[in-house]
Amino acid sequence: MTLRTILKSWVERYFSDEEALILLVVLVAGFAAIIWFGRMLAPFFTALVIAFLLQGVVSAFTRRGVPHLLAVILVFLAFISVLLTLAFILMPLIWNQLVGLVQETPRMFASGQGWLDELQARYPNIITPDQMQSWIGVASREISQLGQRALTLSLASLGNIMSLIIYLVLVPILVFFMLKDRDVLVGFMLSLLPQKRTLLSRIWREMDDQIANYIRGKFIEIIIVGTVAFFTFAFFGLPYTALLAVLVGLSVLVPYIGAAVATLPVAAVAGFYFGLSEDFVYVLVAYGVIQALDGNVLAPVLFSETNNIHPVSIIVAVLFFGGIWGFWGIFFAIPLATLLKALIYAWPRGMHGREERRGLQAPAVQETE
Repeated sequence: MTLRTILKSWVERYFSDEEALILLVVLVAGFAAIIWFGRMLAPFFTALVIAFLLQGVVSAFTRRGVPHLLAVILVFLAFISVLLTLAFILMPLIWNQLVGLVQETPRMFASGQGWLDELQARYPNIITPDQMQSWIGVASREISQLGQRALTLSLASLGNIMSLIIYLVLVPILVFFMLKDRDVLVGFMLSLLPQKRTLLSRIWREMDDQIANYIRGKFIEIIIVGTVAFFTFAFFGLPYTALLAVLVGLSVLVPYIGAAVATLPVAAVAGFYFGLSEDFVYVLVAYGVIQALDGNVLAPVLFSETNNIHPVSIIVAVLFFGGIWGFWGIFFAIPLATLLKALIYAWPRGMHGREERRGLQAPAVQETE
């Protein structure tokens, strides 16, 4: 069998259905628009995510008899209140703590160097002076690069004030009209597609529910984990509680990897202020309990309706989509992996697929007879 015959057979198997070609065109156009115009359309995509998050609240109000427009106004006012709270209360607090942590980094480095000297004195056969100097050199370079990045970030943020203002104005306006005219916008998008769209409708219904549930669930998970971490760190008297709590809350965006990465700043701050004492151990144990409860209790409850995906597939999806789209790629890694899984199972497979489906369905018909 020649290569041409194999390719022809593969095309006939997977692209003989008209809906399969339409779905392929829609997917290619959508991904191309995100890749090439993602930065330009970032306010639109941000508003789309927020509208997905708020639509469930609007639907809950309308199911209880509240008029749609009134429900949209109430939810939108609550969203604006949260946005203003973040902009004028939480963000300045986090920024001040971040600046304080960067300024105190040299002291933390000196304390760590003294701790290494003590270890080398206690265990001279395990930790040699050359190894210790190598570790100190690596840490010095990393701290120097961290300072340069912080300075670059602060200078860049000064130049992006106008972009931030545009976000603060455009995103709420887009969110309001997406909530208010949701049916009109969805109807317009459907009018651009062919009348025959059974496959597209089935995949859209499945992914619409899953993505909406995922966004709401992930938002709730970030709030709960961050809040619990804040009160836990405050109970132990750990400094920079707001900054560390935000890091711990955002760590749930990256499954398996985020928890390990967030451990480093928590352990560094706790080790610097408490030393190798009981309080240091208590903080790490409490942090481990928070992560364990999140992974084994909270996440399964929030995402029970999401398709099960193997951990290897999740990590690959995070690496791949995060490398392409950055933060949003990491945030949507699991929904995109779920979309690919749904496409693989729902994709038409020509005559062979129909014969296989009929063969699978035949025994069930005979049993009912």
